[in-house]
Amino acid sequence: MKAVHFGAGNIGRGFVGLLLHEGGYEVVFSDVATALVDAINAVDSYTVHEAGPGGSDHVVTGFRAVNSGTDPDAVADEVATADVATTAVGPTVLRFVAPTIVEGLRRRSPDAAPLQVMACENAIGATDTLRAEIEKAAGVDAPALLSRAVFANTAVDRIVPGQPADGGVDVTVEPYFEWAIESGAFGGALPSIPGAHFVENLAPYIERKLFTVNTGHAATAYFGARAGIERISDALADPDIAARVSAALEETSAVLAAEHGLDPVELADYRATILERFRNPALVDTVQRVGRQPLRKISRHERFIGPAAMAAERGLPTTALVGAVAAALEFDEPDDEQSVELQQRLRTEDALTFATLATGLDPEHPLFPAIRDAVRSRQTALAAF
Repeated sequence: MKAVHFGAGNIGRGFVGLLLHEGGYEVVFSDVATALVDAINAVDSYTVHEAGPGGSDHVVTGFRAVNSGTDPDAVADEVATADVATTAVGPTVLRFVAPTIVEGLRRRSPDAAPLQVMACENAIGATDTLRAEIEKAAGVDAPALLSRAVFANTAVDRIVPGQPADGGVDVTVEPYFEWAIESGAFGGALPSIPGAHFVENLAPYIERKLFTVNTGHAATAYFGARAGIERISDALADPDIAARVSAALEETSAVLAAEHGLDPVELADYRATILERFRNPALVDTVQRVGRQPLRKISRHERFIGPAAMAAERGLPTTALVGAVAAALEFDEPDDEQSVELQQRLRTEDALTFATLATGLDPEHPLFPAIRDAVRSRQTALAAF
């Protein structure tokens, strides 16, 4: 069995690639970073270190890497004979992956079993997004080529912190992970992924993860950055920050219970587990890394505005989530392109324009006034400098 995985970074090697390896697949990593591709091909194995209580080391073998930037033809050949194709490249990069998958499907034998495609991204419906990009790239050939693949949305969860510069291709991760996959697309022929669980309805899992793990992680980063704290674990050791993050997650849990009928007691246990994971001192993770790309993280269907809008529409509390957005607006990290753009736009756009364009909220939406006021408050502070 063979799996092609797009994105050979830390998540690709330390989470998706590891589980595919444990499922018995030969893993072919595809990446545009030449140095990384060369480093992977220079070793016969790499180790995934689980840091923290209950953690262990896992040795990965049976892999290789192909440079999709310099040799997309070779990647297409790999896709043509693969059983599984996965991604961990970021939602905005899926459109660049799609043409290579299209070419692989074009070369794939019509008699072969369908390629099982799963986009493992921090986004709702990422595989649907990838499928749409594949359909667009295929043009008039889309019906024939799409018949050679099946597409399943997934929800993935594992904290993979920034890695030491001298770490090679080994990866440090947390012991906890979750990989939920839609089962319906496979028609009973499920991929071999140990530890993954297959579900009929993925929506509750995706939103539970996005609105708890991603919301909580980013909120910790932005409140921590505001307080001048560098590490995520240290930020949550601050009682005020811990209370603010907990309050935001209580609001998202209320939305999840209302939207999906999830048990409030189970959600409370889940929140506690998530916060304990963030407190893991063995995971040296920084607020700068977790907080990067703030404009994406305050967009319409992301971790703050998404649940807050749903809450406002139902008359549920949003104060803590709006507070997290306000902290995100203060994120000023010169090494992060979106952070620089965020601060520039706050200085040049009026509050109504910025709130509308950055969050995607309609001015008539019940959440909009609170977000607009948060923007105005940040702009007032910037004007005082």
